Amino acid sequence: MPHFEIHASDVSAARTFYTGLFGWNFSAMPAGDDIEYFLIEGPGFGGDHGLTAALMTRMGKAPAAGSPVRGGTMTFEVADCDERYAWALANGGAEALPPTDFPGIGRCACVEDGQGNIVGMITPTAGGDV
Repeated sequence: MPHFEIHASDVSAARTFYTGLFGWNFSAMPAGDDIEYFLIEGPGFGGDHGLTAALMTRMGKAPAAGSPVRGGTMTFEVADCDERYAWALANGGAEALPPTDFPGIGRCACVEDGQGNIVGMITPTAGGDV
């Protein structure tokens, strides 16, 4: 996955959410008069890592909260799945998949980000497949 984009109706709120959840920073990139486009900066991102990402203004309406998965689910490794899940719920996120153990893989959870997207977190099991 060389590049992904997160679409948000409220880019400022999404920047705050992802900065708090994963420690990401954002650099504005010109993208046109009606679109806010920010490159994501943080551990694992950039040309040296083979992965780039951006946060941008959503084109059209956001999917209804609580609806089935709407697009790809991005899952990121975190040190403590339960702690990050709790942080997300306390900071504008909503439950999509509570922290769950997957034997041989790790502890995973998914949250809605308040912008109509679902994002996943995983704390891999030592020696797991992730």
